[in-house]
Amino acid sequence: MQFEGIYTPLVTPYHDDFSVNEEALAQTVEQLIAAGVHGIIVAGSTGEYYAQTEEERLWMMKRCFELIAGRVPMIVGTGAIRTEDSVRFAEAAKAVGADALLVATPPYAYPTGREIALHALAIDRAANLPVMLYNYPGRMSVNMDEETLDRLGRSPNFCAIKESSGDVNRLHMLARDYPHIALSCGMDDQALEFFAWGARSWVCAGSNFAPEAHIALYQACAVEGDFTKGRAIMSAMLPLMSVLEQGGKFVQCIKYGLTLRGIDAGPPRRPLQPLNKDDKRQLAEVIRTMNTTISRITGDAA
Repeated sequence: MQFEGIYTPLVTPYHDDFSVNEEALAQTVEQLIAAGVHGIIVAGSTGEYYAQTEEERLWMMKRCFELIAGRVPMIVGTGAIRTEDSVRFAEAAKAVGADALLVATPPYAYPTGREIALHALAIDRAANLPVMLYNYPGRMSVNMDEETLDRLGRSPNFCAIKESSGDVNRLHMLARDYPHIALSCGMDDQALEFFAWGARSWVCAGSNFAPEAHIALYQACAVEGDFTKGRAIMSAMLPLMSVLEQGGKFVQCIKYGLTLRGIDAGPPRRPLQPLNKDDKRQLAEVIRTMNTTISRITGDAA
């Protein structure tokens, strides 16, 4: 499988009682597909998989597969501490009809490179689906190092990596030494650099509420090869990225951004708390300014 374009890690909209808002979920999927995203990821951290029961995660796989209806690829996250749990989610994803898996380092366990590889290979044996690896040491405390990547090279299913380390030297290493593993941007403020180094996809939570802006950057850099235009778009997006990352309110910002577009994504599940009024006001203003600026750059109506 070739990962190409903008992949949205889907939020899970909730009612105030934290039950899933099925209507808002359907509206979100329709909005994303209509906007032109290239794939949807279910059970990523933006979808708050860590705060869901196993039954809820299985239900989300099935319902999202029905809603997407084959119009774009569906990738399912297998995140869990225990390998056995990740394997079970991978098998369920294949049974539902998922196109690919997102495989991250098990959190909290602090595995070695060899142990990460064995974890991923167990998932691969169970599901035999294309895999996008997910390297995020800021959350997992460890990198998918060269030992991990070398061991995973034994299976052609490991065909991409969402790189979220923020380390530009790793970006260079992956592009140079592992060309068979496609680069996917997982560090939003480095998207321009990823595209310059040959990335063909971007997994971006902000595309839940601003798919047009993210697609515009991908189009300028990866499709048109116009990095002058890309720099202008990236410059317009950087204030949003700063707001999303400040104060540990990432998921809350993504959900409120979607609410600003008329789809009530509801609160995050505990222990996270919703944004306060000042945070909401700041986010709304940053999004407005970004959209106006990018519309001027691309010539599209605001």
